[in-house]
Amino acid sequence: MNTAPAPLPPTPDVIASARGLVKTYGRGDTAVHALAGIDVDFERGRLTATMGPSGSGKSTLMHCMAGLDRPTGGTVEVDGQTVSAMSERRLTRLRRDQLGFVFQAFNLVPTLTALENITLPLDIARRPVDRDHLDAVVRAVGLQDRLSHKPGELSGGQQQRVACARALVTRPAVVFADEPTGNLDSTSARDVLGFLRRSVDELGQSVVMVTHDPTAASYADRVLFLADGRIVDELREPTAESVLERLGALTRRAESAATPVAPSGVAPAGVR
Repeated sequence: MNTAPAPLPPTPDVIASARGLVKTYGRGDTAVHALAGIDVDFERGRLTATMGPSGSGKSTLMHCMAGLDRPTGGTVEVDGQTVSAMSERRLTRLRRDQLGFVFQAFNLVPTLTALENITLPLDIARRPVDRDHLDAVVRAVGLQDRLSHKPGELSGGQQQRVACARALVTRPAVVFADEPTGNLDSTSARDVLGFLRRSVDELGQSVVMVTHDPTAASYADRVLFLADGRIVDELREPTAESVLERLGALTRRAESAATPVAPSGVAPAGVR
């Protein structure tokens, strides 16, 4: 009888990675180590969420990966290019042509229509608009009947969907989303998260999202948990409940580590 093990499923391609990533703010005794030597791979065609308490380094990690902030040490690669070694000119070109960004603030130009905001990166780069791809993105984001409206005529959720479409229209290697639902009500948040999920499933996009919301994280294929500038855990195929459970375990672990150990026979302060 053939007892050979079944072959493992193929490993997804890596679209972005970091090795030994360090980011330090300040010097000497006042130095803050936002990232403390992170090794991480982000998979092509996947939605990855990063979570952690305030000050854990999750936004700093994303900013260094996206070339928005320079690391103190280590290397960052995106789509085969070493971002951490690029000049400012090359970084500007990379961010314009190969990366997409969605932030908590929508960052739309108020005097432009939704359509003009979506195509703005292409116009700045003087690149032609691929009408078929534009139509696919607009359909996916559900804004076909709002393209002539300016941001002030759109709801917050619609404005964020315009920002998502703008991030995708250039066919970026990666979309980086920093708390993309932070300013939205629950219904609008579901719309935006659903669009990001469809951009992965239907358009083959790669998305890295920072969030504090377990429900938002449940839309991801994988969740990374950060604490004190390090990746301390990860979760595949998350649900809101499993994310909450994992966050609770990390919080209890951190509280336990912070509790001072009293000498033998001496009760800790406040214990009778």
